[in-house]
Amino acid sequence: MSRLLIIVGLLLVVIGLLWPVIEKVGFGRLPGDIVIERGNFHFYLPLGTSLLVSVILSLIFWILSR
Repeated sequence: MSRLLIIVGLLLVVIGLLWPVIEKVGFGRLPGDIVIERGNFHFYLPLGTSLLVSVILSLIFWILSR
């Protein structure tokens, strides 16, 4: 279990470091993401991105558990 947590933590760090590159490709502004900008107020709710990440992680963990 501890090895899995370390791997997941390292993956999150790598994704965090690569996020500017990933965002330029278009990931992070998917259809379904809610963006509200009014004056000095900026609100971003990544629903589409969250769903996609959830599906991908579910598939990865399902494959690894087999």
